[in-house]
Amino acid sequence: MKAFIIIILVLAVIILPITWAATAKAKVEKLSKLIFLLSLPLLLIVSCVRVIDAQEVGVVVRPSGIDQKPLFTGWHIIALWNRVYVMDRTLWVYTCSEHNKRTANEGDAIWVPTVDGIKIGFSVSVSWRIDPNAAPWIFQNVRDNEGNDNSIKAKYKWLQENVIRTKLKSSIAMAANQFTPIECYSNKRNEIKTIAFELMQKEAAAYKLIIDQIDLRETYYNKEYEVSINEKKLAEQEALRLIEVTKQKREEEIQAAIEKNIAILKAEAEAKALQIKGEAVIKNPRIVDLQWIEKWNGQLPTYMMGNGQGFMLNLNNK
Repeated sequence: MKAFIIIILVLAVIILPITWAATAKAKVEKLSKLIFLLSLPLLLIVSCVRVIDAQEVGVVVRPSGIDQKPLFTGWHIIALWNRVYVMDRTLWVYTCSEHNKRTANEGDAIWVPTVDGIKIGFSVSVSWRIDPNAAPWIFQNVRDNEGNDNSIKAKYKWLQENVIRTKLKSSIAMAANQFTPIECYSNKRNEIKTIAFELMQKEAAAYKLIIDQIDLRETYYNKEYEVSINEKKLAEQEALRLIEVTKQKREEEIQAAIEKNIAILKAEAEAKALQIKGEAVIKNPRIVDLQWIEKWNGQLPTYMMGNGQGFMLNLNNK
């Protein structure tokens, strides 16, 4: 269309001055016929030109059927009896999320069973695009839900709902059922994404679609399981607290027993020592005098009791 407009403008710029310059009626009529004859081939060529943008790929439908060779970016000469349908070759992103409501009360997250049989929800985004080399195949084999063969927009909608969404759910399910809910929620997310990506690539290839990326956005527990997890965590924390209390009591008992044993051993040692001293005194009374001498500080007593006389003697020289 752009080329057609340009050619018309060029013709107008060239031809109109010539037409206006012709004064003779005969010359004008002759020139008009010449212009008309020259314009027909140009108009025919322009009407056969079809421009394909960089984000598009064209599919040619001939009277004999669909041309299996797609049209890529550039200008193409297409016969008037053929039709060209343009398909989008750019990246599309489809998201399944609990925040996207498919119904009034139901989110669009993907809920799948884990290895424990407990369901867990995923918000997932998948980036996909058509294989531009296979655009004619997609155009020919994908029909919208209303049976309109040539509705491009409806074809993409059908692909998203019946291929992308369906294969995404099955791929996530096959990946998640290898792990526990806790693993799905925490340290196995990258493994789930990798497994689902590889599975979906194979599934989508049958429909001539290219999967570029899968992103796990959020993970959800169902309410009952979340309650059970919280109860389990509380029970584990209480069990740990009781274990710690028991451990402290046990350590206190051990310490008390050690202190008791030390006291008993100390008392036994003191009793044994006294027994030995007593036996030694009995056997040799002079030991007492020896101990008195060992403890004497070298000073004489200041006072001494009289020998049964009932008075004290001051032995101080002063």
